[in-house]
Amino acid sequence: MKIYKDIITGDEMFSDSYKMKLVDEVLYEVTGRLVQRKVGDVNIEGFNPSAEEENEGTDEAVESGVDVVLNHRLCETYAFGDKKGYTAYLKDYMKKLVAKLEERAPDQVETFKTNMNKVMKELLGRFKDLQFFTEPSLFMCMNV
Repeated sequence: MKIYKDIITGDEMFSDSYKMKLVDEVLYEVTGRLVQRKVGDVNIEGFNPSAEEENEGTDEAVESGVDVVLNHRLCETYAFGDKKGYTAYLKDYMKKLVAKLEERAPDQVETFKTNMNKVMKELLGRFKDLQFFTEPSLFMCMNV
């Protein structure tokens, strides 16, 4: 199984066990499923939990959510507030990504900049319909 990590923080974002599509060579679109399971269970295809994770005889709490979010411990964030806040965040994040690309693959920088602007314009056009999740280290989120 291949784990995809944030290139800036190194945090785990998703794995190749989910249906995914590379959009315009700059953004992965990952398809998850709405699931309901015991709290703490991680159910990834091909994943085999150890014997240590057997039921210890306690009451079982149930959690619901999108499997990608639950399995990779992503946190919903409301930090952007509005389009303006999200745009400011994106500009800063894109600068960091471009710097990484310049180190690792300078020939891809222009393609990235061009295609990312197109993808972000489309996302901003439907901002009100989006829900945002991020890696745990970004906002020190807690799964409650």
